[in-house]
Amino acid sequence: MTVCAIEPSAGHADGDGEGAAPPGCVLTADGAYAARLASAGGSWFPERWTLDGPEPYAVPLPRNQPEEPGTEVQPMGDGRVLIHRLVAGRHAFSLLYPTGPGTGELPLGAVECRDGAARLRLLPPAPGGERAYALAVGERCTSVWLVAGGAFGPERLAELPGRCSGGVWLDGAGRMLALDRETGGRTKAVVVDLECGGEVSPLLQIAADSDDRVLLADHDSGLLLVRSDAPSPGQDRLGWGVLGSTLPVRFPECLRLRDCAVTPFAIQPGQVLTPESCAVALRVDGPAGSWVGVWRPAERRLHHLPAPQGWLAGTGLWTADGVLRLPYASEAVPCGVAQVSPPPPAEAAGPAQAEGGAVPDPEPGAPGAERSGPLPDPGQAPSPPPPGRAPAPPAARPVPLAQAPLGRLVTN
Repeated sequence: MTVCAIEPSAGHADGDGEGAAPPGCVLTADGAYAARLASAGGSWFPERWTLDGPEPYAVPLPRNQPEEPGTEVQPMGDGRVLIHRLVAGRHAFSLLYPTGPGTGELPLGAVECRDGAARLRLLPPAPGGERAYALAVGERCTSVWLVAGGAFGPERLAELPGRCSGGVWLDGAGRMLALDRETGGRTKAVVVDLECGGEVSPLLQIAADSDDRVLLADHDSGLLLVRSDAPSPGQDRLGWGVLGSTLPVRFPECLRLRDCAVTPFAIQPGQVLTPESCAVALRVDGPAGSWVGVWRPAERRLHHLPAPQGWLAGTGLWTADGVLRLPYASEAVPCGVAQVSPPPPAEAAGPAQAEGGAVPDPEPGAPGAERSGPLPDPGQAPSPPPPGRAPAPPAARPVPLAQAPLGRLVTN
């Protein structure tokens, strides 16, 4: 069992992150700020990027001594940068901010995981940018911690049996968190309600013997990107579904690339009730390097686009009008954002193509989907949003995607 205790606020000290790979660039949910661990002369230091102005610019945030290469940083909505350091076995958190020529630091406290096998990492930035969360993974259970934005320092919000990974926000309020939980040798995505004492419910369970993970979600449209071996046992495939919908989970053939790893990293926002038209940006890693892919569920193809030189691979965001912004850093441009306009969407598709246009046409007389595993009670419905919270798709408690069965015709 993971046992974590809150420690008094700790200042900077030597960590033990030697040999850890430096983290990449992290963007706030609204794309206004980014943060990364930059290097100069072999020394690592936090760097904040401001992206919502006329021109992007970077502000270095060095402290009195260099950071360890495995140190995590994350931008907050007010422009401060959260830093996570491993200090003598404790996970210390502070907020960094520029103070004229120097860097100010506000210690927030520390979390100590007494389970020697436990690992703690920051979760992706939460909507709103006021709070930050971390995941502590032990041998038998996982804890979700509020590490910034609380009233009294780090606070444990939830504890789940099993080992969890991933971390995807399902709503615009930072309440519903999707995690991939491994229990009994299988991995299934679950939802954790952080405002109801960490209540856990199933989200993605396509087949009883499949590993089903959530990779990305957009709360405007409800579009969900998943990875599962349900359609091809032993081989993970990318698929998509819609939160709160009974559409089948689809696994487009065009997202299968030989000798390449394909990872979604951004979904076009603002496409309310039209998940099929959302543009999805994907990082493609192959023998020739890394580049950008753009795909829409309603289309049958993946567009391949060159990445800008120095692209902080796997980092970017969409504007609501369909422009992809990719942060990059090079010797000539130490802080830049490339504006990429992918090919426009194809002409409006018919209903059959809109539901699964990225898959082969069905043969005459073939059914459109096949149930693959036990389904929840069909009468189950999402609970209404809490009083005072503006309703927005998806609902506060998404309908489990087990109610959206695997489509038989999309397996190959």
